[in-house]
Amino acid sequence: MTIQTETGVPASDLTYSKTRGLVANLSAFMKQRKMGLNDFIQKLSTHSYACKHPEVQSILNLTPPQDAELMNSNPSPPPSPSQQINLGPSSNPTAKPSDFDFLKVIGKGSFGKVLLARHRSDEKFYAVKVLQKKAILKKKEEKHIMSERNVLLKNVKHPFLVGLHYSFQTADKLYFVLDYINGGELFYHLQRERCFLEPRARFYSAEIASALGYLHSLNIVYRDLKPENILLDSQGHIILTDFGLCKENIEPNGTTSTFCGTPEYLAPEVLHKQPYDRTVDWWCLGAVLYEMLYGLPPFYSRNTAEMYDNILNKPLQLKPNISNAARHMLEGLLQKDRTKRLGFTDDFTEIKNHMFFSPINWDDLNAKKLTPPFNPNVTGPNDLRHFDPEFTDEPVPNSIGCSPDSALVTASITEAAEAFLGFSYAPAMDSYL
Repeated sequence: MTIQTETGVPASDLTYSKTRGLVANLSAFMKQRKMGLNDFIQKLSTHSYACKHPEVQSILNLTPPQDAELMNSNPSPPPSPSQQINLGPSSNPTAKPSDFDFLKVIGKGSFGKVLLARHRSDEKFYAVKVLQKKAILKKKEEKHIMSERNVLLKNVKHPFLVGLHYSFQTADKLYFVLDYINGGELFYHLQRERCFLEPRARFYSAEIASALGYLHSLNIVYRDLKPENILLDSQGHIILTDFGLCKENIEPNGTTSTFCGTPEYLAPEVLHKQPYDRTVDWWCLGAVLYEMLYGLPPFYSRNTAEMYDNILNKPLQLKPNISNAARHMLEGLLQKDRTKRLGFTDDFTEIKNHMFFSPINWDDLNAKKLTPPFNPNVTGPNDLRHFDPEFTDEPVPNSIGCSPDSALVTASITEAAEAFLGFSYAPAMDSYL
């Protein structure tokens, strides 16, 4: 039997040099994907060859204020430490780090870590996202953090969005107490399997589209869809997470213009610095669907300047190993002109009515009555087989559960108090199901 690669070329036809190039592409892709956009721009700005490309120069010259510090060779020093401060009223004033046993690191980000934790009273397992206020304030990202918290509060009614149980803070850290999802990142499974068969890709795309459609109904644009932000639960259903780049209050015809996202998934209008709308999420859905079917995002190149040029100018090329419905879907979602993109006119309704999703009963999908095509087969909360050992092998920092009495803050009392006022949250008792 001929083994097909993600390039669509039979394995037997690959020369040694082509194979080496393919492996190098995948390795570079996975390494680059672990960086956030800010870190990526910082690296890009130091690459003299890439900086000469006109599109890259445009991006670097027009980066928004939150990225400006990365372009500055002499960034301002962080604020000097001060003593613990009162960071505002809390709806859950009794919550504290010592309520939990922090067991394993299961994720990392620009501002902190995600840890598997067991509550000492009810012995339930949670994913606790612990963020360093110092890092957030230094990069002026407090608005994004508060936006994430706001979006999480609205997620309780949707089956494919991670839920927030409550949040609290100490003098130097913010804590999100989230649903614990241990089926693994979609990215992790793609790394292992290279690509998915079309029915599996359709199932995941449908659940993702349902989650995006719900966010859009709340006038929220997600803006950072990628396989790392898509988790599988213990049964194999999709759970969308990480809402730090969400943009709230975007009406059906509203636009925004902040340059943000992940390089491989940036829509053309974002690269062009044009105002963009909720169809940016449908471009990203197309990119993720393409990656599930082919193993790499569309327009990907190890050369970043070339990749950006591909996104802006290269026609979409689809290999003949997918159905006509999938082909039509990808062509609609990855339309460079957002006004012609699938979803521009009637948003999620256009997506779910597309012939690619004709096998999907959307009521059954949202009720989780459809059997997932893959079962992670986890044995319980302690089963971490689907988490990257890069995270789980890392020791849990002693400071995560330390008493707030010993904490120091790296911002002025006034700045920190105003930045995170109202962060803490506990739902009403009847919110628990």
